[in-house]
Formats: sequence, C-alpha cells, structure tokens
Amino acid sequence: MRRRLALLGMLAGCATPPAPPAEDLLIPPYFAQWESPELVGEFLAGRDATTDPRWAESGAADAAEYARWAEHLCGMACLKMAMAARGEAHSIHDLRRAVQPLGGYVEQPDGFIRGLIYAGAVRWLNGRHIAARTVLDAPMPALAPGEFYIASVHAGIRTPEVEPPRKGGHLVLVFGTDEAGRWRFHNPSGIGAAQQRDVRLSPEAFSRFHADRGILIPL
Repeated sequence: MRRRLALLGMLAGCATPPAPPAEDLLIPPYFAQWESPELVGEFLAGRDATTDPRWAESGAADAAEYARWAEHLCGMACLKMAMAARGEAHSIHDLRRAVQPLGGYVEQPDGFIRGLIYAGAVRWLNGRHIAARTVLDAPMPALAPGEFYIASVHAGIRTPEVEPPRKGGHLVLVFGTDEAGRWRFHNPSGIGAAQQRDVRLSPEAFSRFHADRGILIPL
C-alpha cells in the first residue's frame, strides 16, 4: 500500500523520484571513438567507416576524414567523456583539432598518424585551468571521486581472458573502483555494451594490459 501511495504521489507531482545509487553518479557519459557504438565490432572487422550513419556528428569535414581518423581517436574519445562529465560538450574532431596543434597528433608525410601524444592533451587541459599531468613508468594512481585517468592499455583488454602480446597502444578512461576493488573504466573500442561502458577488471587483470603510463585528470 505504501509503495502504491508513493507512486500516486509521484504521478501527481507531489513527490520526487528516488535518487540514483551513489555509485551510478560516478559514471561519466560514454562515447566510442566511432560515432555508432553498436557498430564498433563491424568497423574493427573491416567495415568501411565512411558507412557510419552518424559520422557527421563527429565534427569531421566529410566521411573520408572521419574514416581516416577514427582508429586513432581513442584518446579523444576518453577526453570527450571526461569533459562531458565536467559539463562540457565537444565533438571528437573539435577536440582533435584543438589538441593537434599543441603536439597531440603528428601527420607524417607518408600519411601515417602519430598520436595521441600525451603532452598535447595535457597542454590543452592545462590551458583550461585543469591541472592534468602525464604519468610515466608508474602503476595506476588512486583516484578520488570525480577524477579520471586516461590509461594506456593493449586493445585486447576487450577480451581480458586472452593474454595480450604486449602492453599499451590503446587508451581507456578509468574513473574509479568498485566495492570489490576492481578498476572501473569505459573502453572507446569495446564491442558490445558490456565491454564498452563501466567495464570492471581486478588490478591484477588490468595490469596485464596496462603500460604504466597515461594522463591523470584531477578535479
């Protein structure tokens, strides 16, 4: 009966819905490095990224530019998520264009794209009065609520049961730990929601992929 009265009160505008669990308040918005998260598996399997129906949302000049850059923007997807959690909305290519002149990406004469180079992203964040810093040759730092760590991991972290051939080469956004002490993170190239949003791995499992470097973004 009490539940029914509460429901009637909410419908009448006399009561507010229950607050989400405190744990859920820690979860930043999720964005993949491709605009259509549900198609990530297909893009990784070879589908032409110019066929992404949402490519224009990336801020790319055209579908060709979108496709050329998509595989290189895991770091910008992490930055986009971190900034969204702070209330700032940016397209992934707006971020790339802001970070690139600061040294975040280098386009070589042969067309090869180098990056993300951490220093460029850190300079951009520092320019916005965010005291971000590069972390090198160090294990995962402890994170206070609201802090983020863009961690260098092997892309095989999407299948943690498989031993990676090496560490690093891909970036994920770590935003805390759960009650079991597992790291919680978003993976911009995860396949399926379970390996994209709020993925959880024990410190031991995470360390098999983590290259002991990244970008710490404090409050």
